[in-house]
Amino acid sequence: MKILLLGIGNVLYADEGIGVHFVNYIQENYHFHHPIEQLDILDGGTLAQGLIPTLCQYDYLIVVDTVNANGVAPGEVYFFDFDKAPAEIDWQGSAHEVEMLQTLIMMEMVGDRPKTFVLGVTPTVLEPMILGLTKQIQAAVPLMEATLLRHLQTLGFSHQRIANIDINSLIPDSYKRGLISDEEN
Repeated sequence: MKILLLGIGNVLYADEGIGVHFVNYIQENYHFHHPIEQLDILDGGTLAQGLIPTLCQYDYLIVVDTVNANGVAPGEVYFFDFDKAPAEIDWQGSAHEVEMLQTLIMMEMVGDRPKTFVLGVTPTVLEPMILGLTKQIQAAVPLMEATLLRHLQTLGFSHQRIANIDINSLIPDSYKRGLISDEEN
C-alpha cells in the first residue's frame, strides 16, 4: 500500500500554511519504517487539482490542512475519515480548502480517490502576507503530531525521532520547498 502524507496550505497567509509547515516539520524530525508499506511526505502547497496525477498513484491519503468548523475556537484539532466528516466541518474556509474538497470529490467521481483522512486544525483569522503561525495554532502542533504518529502506528509504521527541530524554525524557508525540488529543475 502506498500512503501519502500531504500538507496543503498557503504559507503567505499565516495559519493557512499549517499543513505545509506541519508536513515539513514531520519530515525533518522523524524517520518512518514499515516492512512492506511505503509512506511519502509531500508539500502540496495550494495546487489542489494540479495534484490529481500525484494523488491517484496512492492507495491511502492523509491530508493536513486548516478546517473550517462552525462554533469552534481556533486551534481545535480534528482527525477524521473524509467520508465521515464531523457535522461541524463546513468546508467553507479558504479558497485552497474549497479547491481541495472539489479535487477530492472529482477524484471520487471517477474512482481515483485514495482512502482519505484529514488531519486539520481550525485557524484564526487569516492575515495576508504573514509568514508564521499564531500562538493558538502553534499550541495545536503537539496534538496534531501525536495524532498522526498514533494513526501511522495503527497502520503498522514505527517511527524514530531523528531531530528536534521546532516548527517555527522551518517557516522562513517554507516557500523554498514544495512539489518540485531543485534537482528536478
